[in-house]
Amino acid sequence: MRGAWAADGEFPFSLTDEEWRDRLDQKAYIVLRKKGTERPYTSPLNEEKRAGVFHCAGCDQALFVSETKYDSQTGWPSFYDFIPGALGTEEDLTLGMMRIEVHCSNCGGHQGHVFEDGPAPTGLRYCINGIAMRFEPSA
Repeated sequence: MRGAWAADGEFPFSLTDEEWRDRLDQKAYIVLRKKGTERPYTSPLNEEKRAGVFHCAGCDQALFVSETKYDSQTGWPSFYDFIPGALGTEEDLTLGMMRIEVHCSNCGGHQGHVFEDGPAPTGLRYCINGIAMRFEPSA
């Protein structure tokens, strides 16, 4: 039996639901595999300002570089762009509105949402759950 994917479709990195539960702590599992959301201002990555790369906490794929991170004052780590090919999107009609959900293109893990109220040069705000990522500082 396949795992419960955060996004529809097949992904290069796949585990069963039991394997995901063993791999992730409960909070990360709920966000990455069940499209949960962490409470705002609870992630240490929200304050991360060092140079480096943000990786998917589920499969370790590189998602964002620190140069694209900015303080959106929303309580979640925010970026105006992602590493090409690292994210996929799908429509999210929960909460009575249409949003665009973003997920890791390698494992399908839910990362957050993208909005059209970000800074130049893209005008986009990738609002990401910190628990869905890990940070690797530059050497």
